[in-house]
Amino acid sequence: MSGTAVPRIPLLVDCDPGIDDALALLYLAGSPEADLRAVTCTGGNVEARQVAANAQAILALAGRPEVEVALGREGPIARPLVTTPETHGPQGIGDATLPEPRTPLSLRGGPELIVEEARRHPGALTLVTLAPLTNLAVAIALEPRLPWLLRRVVTMAGAFRGDGNTHPTTEWNATVDPEAFAEVLAAFAPERAPAGTPPPPRPVIVPLEVTESHHLVAADVEWIATLAGGGDDPVTRFIRDALAFYFRFHAEYDGFHGAYIHDALAVAAALDPGLISTTPLTVDVETAGRLTSGETVADRRGRWGRPPNADVAVRADTATFHDRLLARLATVAREQRGSAA
Repeated sequence: MSGTAVPRIPLLVDCDPGIDDALALLYLAGSPEADLRAVTCTGGNVEARQVAANAQAILALAGRPEVEVALGREGPIARPLVTTPETHGPQGIGDATLPEPRTPLSLRGGPELIVEEARRHPGALTLVTLAPLTNLAVAIALEPRLPWLLRRVVTMAGAFRGDGNTHPTTEWNATVDPEAFAEVLAAFAPERAPAGTPPPPRPVIVPLEVTESHHLVAADVEWIATLAGGGDDPVTRFIRDALAFYFRFHAEYDGFHGAYIHDALAVAAALDPGLISTTPLTVDVETAGRLTSGETVADRRGRWGRPPNADVAVRADTATFHDRLLARLATVAREQRGSAA
């Protein structure tokens, strides 16, 4: 080995674990280039306090109990919270079980943490959102300069060219809190920049049709176990038990025995932008449609006459991502088996 240090990318992650969120956090734990500074939580896949407990327990499982976990908004900014236990199980982690967290939650709220860290490290932090965009919308309300203070925003949300996974044309994160997503997109609009100020970096949206271009199957879980040294470790058992539930869900609702791992692809793209191809688009979110609330709309022909406010992923290098996902999950499993020995 050369001994050359891997350049590290400082990250904040906003999430709502959720099985695919859990695998995203494990992916980060197995990524030497990921400098995970903090995790913020909001209600989404399950209620917010269960989300926070899941995030703490998953980080502890991955050997990262020191990562600060903050509870953010417990529900959307303008409507009741809707959760999805049928997708992720009543606790959000499928058939898996995790011990109660041993470390306390942060004394900071989620949006406040995002703002404070961005002010402390202007232009340095990448924020990855894997949940409804409630915390980010509240953070921008607290600090309107936030789009300029963050180095990059990557969000798993929306559906543009395919079927939705919540309503016929809508994706889950966008549907749970469309008002928040709309406020975030408006904050990044170039025309909103003060006179003489360049626009902020456009957020990267990784939508459903891109995350659904990749999935795991049961053989992949067994390959993770093999790479990890046999599968008798706590991380591999968690992955196997969590995905067993997720596989059953997809078999019932999507017609295949496997699972889309939406959020892990988003964090992988945050670490390596070359994993996805993007196109700049002007994007907004429907908040009032009777059948389309939460639908993400891209103005591909310039009908609105506004410049792009997002870079939308249109494809992913799924083969490279697949290999990295299995390898990095196995790395975490192997390391934690070694530390427990």
